[in-house]
Amino acid sequence: MKSFFVSDLHGKTDSYTKLFNFIKNERPSLVLLGGDLLPHSYLHSSFIKDFLVKNLIELKSKMQNHYPKILLIFGNDDAKSEENDIINYASDGLWEYIHFKTVSINNLRISGYSFTPPSPFLLKDWEKYDVSRYVDLGCISPEEGKRTVEISSDEKKYSTIKKDLEILFGEADVSNDIILFHGPPHNSKLDRAALDGKFFDHIPLDVNVGSVAIRKFIETRQPKLTLHGHIHESARLTGSWKDRIGNTICFSAAHDGKELALIEFDTDNLSTAKRLLL
Repeated sequence: MKSFFVSDLHGKTDSYTKLFNFIKNERPSLVLLGGDLLPHSYLHSSFIKDFLVKNLIELKSKMQNHYPKILLIFGNDDAKSEENDIINYASDGLWEYIHFKTVSINNLRISGYSFTPPSPFLLKDWEKYDVSRYVDLGCISPEEGKRTVEISSDEKKYSTIKKDLEILFGEADVSNDIILFHGPPHNSKLDRAALDGKFFDHIPLDVNVGSVAIRKFIETRQPKLTLHGHIHESARLTGSWKDRIGNTICFSAAHDGKELALIEFDTDNLSTAKRLLL
């Protein structure tokens, strides 16, 4: 199945326009959007309604039966207060929101998960502790920062990515599944941040900032393919937008250039995947 994957568009209308035009011309069956979709502010209703919905209605009208299945999640820079709009507009058949869900497309199981470990950024809607209540140097705890939707103090304090993944997947066999994450796995080619030579209280910062829980999940459960974003500069620093953990293939569509980074792949033949800068 011909598929496109993009992430971290951050409300950039020129990038979205490139994506929509490429979809129209190339006719993929599946398009996956890996979070950080909205502009850099907390209120995006006008962007969702006046840009995303408007343009996708137009695209669907032009493509008719060739309109792809679009699956999406939010990322750490997206306000949870806008989640209801994303869910409500999904009923129009423009996209399907799959955070903490598993769907089946042509007998292929695809799951989504938005949360990332604590970062130095203030918005905490989509951040939570990774495997424990440890927070990396220079980062802000999920119990602090700002939220657009309040949650209980117990959830802030005790919820972890590790526990979430156990709940989401249970004992299921995921060896033929695709999993759409926003955050990358720790200590991989996809989580390298530009933190070389930077210190916090005279202690050097870890340059690998991905999720330990996601890494452990991939190592032990071995899904077919995982998709990631979040760390824009990683591909530039490591020289690679893909990695392999055991039998699992991992792609990142995060990019720190002006171009739209788009990964095109065939779900039946991942070896032919390519990254395009549009």
